[in-house]
Amino acid sequence: MNGQQNVGEAWRSLTGWLQSNAPVSFASLLPPADEQAIEAADTQLKHHLGFELPDQLAALWRLCGGVNHQEIEHDEEGEVGSGAFLPGGVIMSPVAALRPRMPDHAGKDWWQGAPVVPWLTGDESGPESGHWVGAIGVGRWGLDSLPGVGAEPAFPSIAAYLDAVLRTVTEGPANAMGPDVPGLVWGCLIWENPEYPLLDEALPHWTPIH
Repeated sequence: MNGQQNVGEAWRSLTGWLQSNAPVSFASLLPPADEQAIEAADTQLKHHLGFELPDQLAALWRLCGGVNHQEIEHDEEGEVGSGAFLPGGVIMSPVAALRPRMPDHAGKDWWQGAPVVPWLTGDESGPESGHWVGAIGVGRWGLDSLPGVGAEPAFPSIAAYLDAVLRTVTEGPANAMGPDVPGLVWGCLIWENPEYPLLDEALPHWTPIH
């Protein structure tokens, strides 16, 4: 079984859970990315950085091109991002993913040539941290700690990451993915740290799954 099949199976299992348990998060999923956008990302990486787009990221984009947060009637403060159903944040589109990875205007690669691409972020307005993916797996990145990025994966693949998310929400333990634990609010799967919650007005409506 190849990596693309693994990603497809993991994605269908997780989104099947979302459809049944967090329908507003499920509704936030965008259609597959345009094949031209995926090919353009691959071309840019090869031209500017000398490595190809990871197959597993291309496979994910062929299933989902990102997310579009849904309007939630009860969320008057706009705290709940329905598309942030992964503990690492939202799935980045091909354009958004390449933006922080490309060399700057002077041609400097702040990622020091690491053959990885960001694909998740919690900083949607200007990605400064999140998760990267490369041939060796999936790990965390941050613009303030780029030296050494790509050296220590936390998961062997995107499929393994998605499988871990599904196991956490279905079996637990709640903190299997870290201090942020899964919970449901207004039809959305949202991850919160109970000791240092980011939700304010929505917090009383957020119910931990475990």
